[in-house]
Amino acid sequence: MVQQKETSNEMVSKLNSSLNRIPKELEIANVVPALTPSAREVLKGNPPISSDQHNSAFNDDLLSSLTNPDLSVVVYNLRKEDVFDNGGKIIPFKNIKGDYEMTRIFKNHKQELITYQKVRAAHSGKVTGYIVVANKMTYYNGLMKDLLKWMVRISLIAIVLFTLVAYIIVRDIVKPVKEMSRVALEVNDDPNSTARIRDFHRHDELQELAVSFNQMLDRMQRYIDQQKEFVGDVSHELRTPVAVIEGHLNMLKRWGKDDPEILEESIDASLQEAKRMQHLIQEMLDLTRAEQINVQYPNAVTKVSEVLKRVVGDMSLVHMDFVIRLDMDDLPSDTEIQIYQGHLEQLLVILIDNGIKYSTDRKEMNVSAGLSQDDVHIIVQDFGEGISKKEQSKIFNRFYRVDKARTREKGGNGLGLSIAQKLVTSYHGKISVESVEGQGSQFIIEFPALTKAQSQKLHKREEVEKAKKNKKETN
Repeated sequence: MVQQKETSNEMVSKLNSSLNRIPKELEIANVVPALTPSAREVLKGNPPISSDQHNSAFNDDLLSSLTNPDLSVVVYNLRKEDVFDNGGKIIPFKNIKGDYEMTRIFKNHKQELITYQKVRAAHSGKVTGYIVVANKMTYYNGLMKDLLKWMVRISLIAIVLFTLVAYIIVRDIVKPVKEMSRVALEVNDDPNSTARIRDFHRHDELQELAVSFNQMLDRMQRYIDQQKEFVGDVSHELRTPVAVIEGHLNMLKRWGKDDPEILEESIDASLQEAKRMQHLIQEMLDLTRAEQINVQYPNAVTKVSEVLKRVVGDMSLVHMDFVIRLDMDDLPSDTEIQIYQGHLEQLLVILIDNGIKYSTDRKEMNVSAGLSQDDVHIIVQDFGEGISKKEQSKIFNRFYRVDKARTREKGGNGLGLSIAQKLVTSYHGKISVESVEGQGSQFIIEFPALTKAQSQKLHKREEVEKAKKNKKETN
């Protein structure tokens, strides 16, 4: 555009330089000679007058400008009459305020530059006429047209590419959501479905959401399985006591009214079975709760030495005929582990009570605790019947009894050690047994010891959770 303006201004300047020498009003008679005879002849379509190459009209700078097909030149006199034009487009006259004016017009998707110049006589300074130059800017318009075409093409390509990229991005975003929706609907139709969201191999929030969704489904499945196991185990284990109670009630119905001995025997047996049922249901509830610890007590911290002293003291009072020794020489008094205090107490009671039940003549037990490297180990040792190698791998199974008849006599349901194992593993611990038949057994428990920093962090979390809970209860 700048070059086109320069071309128009240059043309106006050349014409003005030739015409301002005329002292009078511009007329055909004085304008045409001012443009040199050669220019006049060439403009008429005739060959130049002179054959001298130096003075040739085609070497004349003004003539070269006048023959430019892009430039239309019109010279007007003061009466606004056309006194000269180069055969191009006739440009209507326009009054201008100053001596010079350039305007740009748009027509048929093309641009033109119209330049107006007043001609003033060099000696008097009076206006003698007007020069109007129109520049069609063919090259510029062609360039802009080509540029527009390329812009349209590039825009179309960009739109196609953008649409394609947007489709791929949206598809990648929607695909996991659709997969989640599909799995959710499948699980909704069949709660026992094992359908899970596949790994999308992404590293963003959607992948995290998919992992969390799968974990939630796994947790729900565990709860469903626990519920089924609970119902199945209860129905299985309660069948015998219910049958016993039913049998005694039938005896009472037939002969109990007339035979006080049968009446007393049946009532005692029924009460015993009812108590056993109550104990069984409580143990099964404890077992179910032990499998949900990570949700209920995620930040619980307990000082090991305090719980050991309290439990051993309480069990010694309950079983005064037993000697229960406690050794904590290798355990620093401030040692803490991540476990709910009530669960550690329950765990120790189960193991000590189990040792007391299966003790024979030697009525003593040893409970010891220590810290080795990063683990706290607790050992509960009895000197009872012992467990065979074959049975040791099964004692943590639900309802497993080494000797079912003797276990029933001792009031056991085969759930204590299963509850103990669930409690330990739920807190990322380990439990094992070492036993020799006829000499006794020792149960070894290991928990990761907490550093001071870890302990403080969990205590703070626990305080925050308590504050939130209290706030909810207040509201």
